Amino acid sequence: MKKKTTNKKSSRPAMSPLLRALTYSRAAREPMIDAMLLQCYAALDAFHRGHGSQPLFLSLCRHMLVAEELCQLGHVPEAEHGITLAHEALVALDARHAAEAAWTLDADEHARLCAALDLFAQQLEEATLEHIAQAEASMVTQSLVAANMRSGIAHAQPVSSAG
Repeated sequence: MKKKTTNKKSSRPAMSPLLRALTYSRAAREPMIDAMLLQCYAALDAFHRGHGSQPLFLSLCRHMLVAEELCQLGHVPEAEHGITLAHEALVALDARHAAEAAWTLDADEHARLCAALDLFAQQLEEATLEHIAQAEASMVTQSLVAANMRSGIAHAQPVSSAG
């Protein structure tokens, strides 16, 4: 009879040394960080000029959620209040669009988002790619949970009492 062997978890890290080196490499991080910030500032400029859109709005929202997650991971934790103010500006922008069909920011909202993007840039500068990826994954998970909750509420049938 053959003896069964059990697979034990190895104590080696899940990432290869090359991949781990890339996550800490500034050269690997800079193009990704630059692209993220470019998306944010392009969206902010479009809203400032009155040329915003739903995809640009969602992009800014997603990036602010990533910034919030980076605060939770300890990257510029004092930025949390500025990120909250940016969320409030985005909520006001969405409400204005719903009421007036206009994707525009007022001066105060624009200033809040500019300040939040400066904080986000600081976070991205100090965070590792691993933490950025972790923050993005958390943001996606939260978004999916929220979408499922809205979907469940939207599909709920009212209960009627027949008598």
